[in-house]
Amino acid sequence: MNDNIYRQQSDAVPVKTDRVYDSCSDKDCFSDLLVTLDEGTLPETINIVRSRAATVENICVNVEPIPFNRGFYSIDITYTFSLEILGYETSRCTPTVFSGTAYASKNCILYGSESSVRTFRSTDDPDQPQEDTANALPTAIVSVLEPIALDTRISCSQECGEQDPAQRSVFATLGLFSVVELTRPVTVLVPTLDYTIPRKECNIDSDSPCEVFDKLRFPEEEFSPTALTGNSDSCCCNNDSQS
Repeated sequence: MNDNIYRQQSDAVPVKTDRVYDSCSDKDCFSDLLVTLDEGTLPETINIVRSRAATVENICVNVEPIPFNRGFYSIDITYTFSLEILGYETSRCTPTVFSGTAYASKNCILYGSESSVRTFRSTDDPDQPQEDTANALPTAIVSVLEPIALDTRISCSQECGEQDPAQRSVFATLGLFSVVELTRPVTVLVPTLDYTIPRKECNIDSDSPCEVFDKLRFPEEEFSPTALTGNSDSCCCNNDSQS
């Protein structure tokens, strides 16, 4: 055997990891999501609503194989959003804070390969063995940024009127950036280097607070706001101009 080949093999170790077989990124706009208020109904004195904050509270993901299209899977995603709503009686009064929940769903199709392997680990509970199907499903991973509240409004059904304020509801429009991945566990060979002893000493800094502060760099950028670069006339707004 060639010495170089043997040396390359001896410098690699098998590592168990998750391989990403397919992925996609989305910029979703979920329009007019019904907000279920924790307080129940919206008081009839509230005439204007605004969103103060929106967060992703939970994500429910379901993966199902697609019939007659081997290796591809349908991924159903349901988002649970928590919102803080500011309610105003008029445009100039102190707002009342409401909290609520909204839901949105989406679907995507990704390639996740196929596998008939059943895996049992020594750490599994013998009284509750791992449940595996003949065709093990890949794992779906959904990564998101916090949503952007684009619009919040009050609406009511066609029967709703001034005499029936309980029928009024809050609707929100949220923008969400997400990445969806399908993974499977695989064993790969990874090149390695010998472990080295850290050269940094674990000593405790005995400097006085003022000496520590004196070592800090002056944050010049905090006192010099960055100017807008590029074409300042460009805007993401929809401007309707008429000649």
